[in-house]
Amino acid sequence: MTGAGRTGTPTVACPTCGRPVDWTKDSPERPFCSRRCRLIDLGEWLEGSRAIPGEDAEGIDSGTGGDAPGESH
Repeated sequence: MTGAGRTGTPTVACPTCGRPVDWTKDSPERPFCSRRCRLIDLGEWLEGSRAIPGEDAEGIDSGTGGDAPGESH
């Protein structure tokens, strides 16, 4: 949380534009300030410009042949 708003409610900065957002149930797009900022962020994840750091998935089985939870052979 970045601070408290005028009413004492916790506020955060919108991850897309930086605008302050009250952290309340009356802010349905939180942590984003708007639906537009939420969709911009989603688009960045889908195009690959945002990612969680880690090793590439090369050589990892894509799910074929592995045991899924609840599967038995």
